[in-house]
Amino acid sequence: MDINSLSHTKWNCKYHIVFASKFRRKVIYGKLKQDIANILSMPCKRKGVKIIEGEMCPNHVHI
Repeated sequence: MDINSLSHTKWNCKYHIVFASKFRRKVIYGKLKQDIANILSMPCKRKGVKIIEGEMCPNHVHI
């Protein structure tokens, strides 16, 4: 577990990010699924962010 600390505090920072398409169209599961996964993973790799879990729903993405 990666715990950061200062003199009087300790924290473990995790984020739950949800991306939704405009008007919640159900297009993510089709042809775009692999493209979206590649697009979202590129900035994470550049910044050294570890994606613990990701899920593609028909109209939104959880990371």
